[in-house]
Amino acid sequence: MMSFIRPRWRRPAVMILAGAAFAAAWGVRGGTHWSLWATLFGAAALVRALWIYMVAGEDADAGALAGSRADERQKGLNLQSWAWTGRLAMLAAFVGLTVAVAVKATWWWPFLVILAVTGFSYLLSLAVSAARSGD
Repeated sequence: MMSFIRPRWRRPAVMILAGAAFAAAWGVRGGTHWSLWATLFGAAALVRALWIYMVAGEDADAGALAGSRADERQKGLNLQSWAWTGRLAMLAAFVGLTVAVAVKATWWWPFLVILAVTGFSYLLSLAVSAARSGD
């Protein structure tokens, strides 16, 4: 999909596109100071993309991951960090849902949605992993 983009530019390109989309969302939203927020988030995305590009040039684990040239060990570390991210998201959603229900708040449903999405993605990843390994 992104083979026409050089490996060192792939992650910065995604960061720039995400920042542009978020800045455009502030533009669509409008209101007072929308241009300030759009400029701020657009500039932050550009700075982050530049930082990722600079790190991608280094000869270290972080540089290999940022430059899309990671070996198996580094890909395993990246996969483990995403797994911990999912675990933490599920835990935070569960704690938020529990607190919202305990205080009889009306804002409980976003936590339930996040918990359901992360739980479903976990089950889906188990199914895909089982299918790939042939179990």
